[in-house]
Amino acid sequence: MISSAVNFGFSFSGRQCSVNVYLNDPTAHNYLQYELDGVYQKRTRIEGNEKQELVITATTNGTHTVWIYKATEAHTGPVFIERVSGQNVQPIKRPELPLIEFIGNSITCGAAADASETPCGTGVYHDQHNAYYAYGPRAARALHANFVLSSVSGFGIYRTWNTESPNLPQVYEKTDFQPSGQRYWNFNIYSPRIVSIALGTNDLSDGDGMHTRNPFDSSVFVDRYIKFVHLVKSKYPSAVIALLSSPMVNGEKRIILQHCLTAVKENIDREYPDEKVSLYFFKPMEPRGCGYHPSVEDHAILAEELVPFLKNLLH
Repeated sequence: MISSAVNFGFSFSGRQCSVNVYLNDPTAHNYLQYELDGVYQKRTRIEGNEKQELVITATTNGTHTVWIYKATEAHTGPVFIERVSGQNVQPIKRPELPLIEFIGNSITCGAAADASETPCGTGVYHDQHNAYYAYGPRAARALHANFVLSSVSGFGIYRTWNTESPNLPQVYEKTDFQPSGQRYWNFNIYSPRIVSIALGTNDLSDGDGMHTRNPFDSSVFVDRYIKFVHLVKSKYPSAVIALLSSPMVNGEKRIILQHCLTAVKENIDREYPDEKVSLYFFKPMEPRGCGYHPSVEDHAILAEELVPFLKNLLH
């Protein structure tokens, strides 16, 4: 399990089952989270120094369904599933529903959203990740749609939050979203009805004060964004493309980002007049998560705001 909120499901009989998991880095830790019979349960920390058994217990006998999710993003490393044990364990598939792909950055990952176990300012970066409760999965569940997240913390359309490279388009085709990654995603596996792209927050960042940071270049941003939309269209010719702004970008930067996204839409619409791009501008938000990120509660607000827009695109 590599990227944010990647998941698999199974059923079992009785009251208990177990999932054996491990990491390939003995010094690392990671997080899974799971649903039992359609109800979200919790995040579970996976230590890298030994194989672990995640025991899942139901309150009653009978047949139960479990969905296991990766709570963290690809850059935290993969979580390996060795086996699922229990009575009458059977794999289950997602229903055949419309698929929405959410492309973005740390906001889309659900990074720094959940400080319920590890307070802000403590632990390591992914200790507060909660991809299950990010706005994309929330919105998809509300719309009875399937989802996949293609998101990387700190990345933008043409640079990162504090350096001039890499960027999301450079890693989009790779399964681990690493510039040096050698395994490429098979885009024939899924065909999204909608591809939602929410990038720009990191391009507009002021940086960290340590690395040289050139002023934001709107012409480069628009040009690279147009090229990225072309890339996405080459993978999913029939998908509706939706460009989202950032709820974290306010003031003059908010206006700049909206103008840039409008310019991207106008350019793509001229090339594809029968397949026009859709725009959605989030309302400004003062986030309550860690490091100026949306909290789990903030993601609920963002999802509720986004659902009518996505619902209209689905129909």
